[in-house]
Amino acid sequence: MASKAEKIVAGLGGIDNIDEIEGCITRLRTEVHDPSKVDEAALKAAGAHGVVKMGTAIQVVIGTDADPIAADIEDMM
Repeated sequence: MASKAEKIVAGLGGIDNIDEIEGCITRLRTEVHDPSKVDEAALKAAGAHGVVKMGTAIQVVIGTDADPIAADIEDMM
């Protein structure tokens, strides 16, 4: 079964679509190459409370485990 980090990566369009990622208290702040590949429904199914899109900047609101999930995703990159 995929981890929460893996599900979020899939929702962001895959590891190759993620340019950078960082945890910020309750959010994952990301820059993606192609925002059209971001699947909000998949992110919410992975546990996101919300998704904020601003061009290639995507914020995924996931709660207090944002920092460890960001670290897991960075390890995959």
